[in-house]
Amino acid sequence: MPETFIVAFRGDGEGVEELSWGQRELWGGMVRQRTWMPMGLVLPLAAGTTAEDVAAELRFILERFPSMRTRLRLRPDGPPQQVVAAAGEVAVELVDAAEDADPAAVAAEVSRRLHETVFDFERDWPVRTAVVRHRGALTHQVTVVCHLVNDGFGGLVLAEEVARWHRAGGLVAPSDAMPPLEDAMPPLEDAMSPLEQARWQRSEAGRRQSASALRHWEKTLRAIAPRRFPGPVDVRRPRHWQAGLASPALHLAAQVIARRTGTDRTTVLLTAFAVALSAETGIHPVVVRVVVSNRFRGALAGSVSPVSQPALCVLDVAGLPFDEAVALTGRRTLTAYKHAYYDPDDLDALVRRVNAERGEEVDIACYFNDRRPPAPADGPVPAAAEIRAALPATAFRWIAKQDRPNERMFVTIAAEPGTVHLDICGDTGHIPPGALEACARGIEAVTVAAATTPPPGAGSGRTP
Repeated sequence: MPETFIVAFRGDGEGVEELSWGQRELWGGMVRQRTWMPMGLVLPLAAGTTAEDVAAELRFILERFPSMRTRLRLRPDGPPQQVVAAAGEVAVELVDAAEDADPAAVAAEVSRRLHETVFDFERDWPVRTAVVRHRGALTHQVTVVCHLVNDGFGGLVLAEEVARWHRAGGLVAPSDAMPPLEDAMPPLEDAMSPLEQARWQRSEAGRRQSASALRHWEKTLRAIAPRRFPGPVDVRRPRHWQAGLASPALHLAAQVIARRTGTDRTTVLLTAFAVALSAETGIHPVVVRVVVSNRFRGALAGSVSPVSQPALCVLDVAGLPFDEAVALTGRRTLTAYKHAYYDPDDLDALVRRVNAERGEEVDIACYFNDRRPPAPADGPVPAAAEIRAALPATAFRWIAKQDRPNERMFVTIAAEPGTVHLDICGDTGHIPPGALEACARGIEAVTVAAATTPPPGAGSGRTP
């Protein structure tokens, strides 16, 4: 048996409720894809960190955030319920790295193992933690969390609250990689817990909110063409392919266009994705489900639990100058984001009804998720020469191939300093591998071209 130490916790907010909309959105994906959607983090520990330091921080997280002590009650006659515990114990694994081993590599392997270990939704706590010890010192902390209790932006809220806890106690965080967000995150006291969210969503006000959002969805579903992809043209075995593209040039180019158009980097990259996908499939407008954090809603602003849901965006950008396409995307997404908070079960019923009435399936299984936190567009504007010089550093690789079900297409932008890390997954029964790669590279190509060429009407001056 591996060496462990036990962290006992006791906190408020216990109870049993239906899943919240955000949790149900994720549960649907987990069932379709047969995964518990683990989210992992490996952080170096500050010199001198002890097991007691790690235990104290983990205890604070478990006691402060009810979602972090949430398990499920699976029912044969209905959907799962969330069960928030008042108290419990979690075991933290202590992994010894060999004398001549690289502790960072050991931590990465531990993370992989924790990701791949089967998860019991009813019995396992949603947070798995391990620490790596090398030559007598703790060097790395590995944390893997079930997506049902946290999402990307919720992780930022959690990180800031932990940092406040350390500052209040005059302590140094065990992880010296804690992001210095200061007071960018709203206070958690203003956020609804998952139990409170589920209760409000059942209320008259919650039902009105969902009905309003779904009226917008229905109008869109009835207006769009049914097909998103050309397939099946090149079905492979394994069927689902995943690729990654890391591009410092794309990071710089998106900054240029965001500044020039007065928008944000997510809108720029979503536009580039729509342009590239339209070029590869020949199908336009592009219809994409864009994952929305929903934290612009006051009661959800400080939520740690998952509240993100997809909005349905229709982007007819083919043939437009890129800056015009960015402006169009900005307008369309602003409207769509307002309708991204709804009952997922009611949406499923709506889609089935519209499909039946139209006599064909309306394909909306194309997703875009920018997981990076908002960032101000400040500092010097990158020059065209700087962007072009960064192009040789672009790296594309195939990451995985599997037969486990996935969405037909899912593009994720992950947080990584100084680069855009783009992850693109596709069902080769609908979009061939060559088109997946071309789409990923096309996002870079159209963005870099737009950033290094003066937009139409900008005058005859030289390229910056």
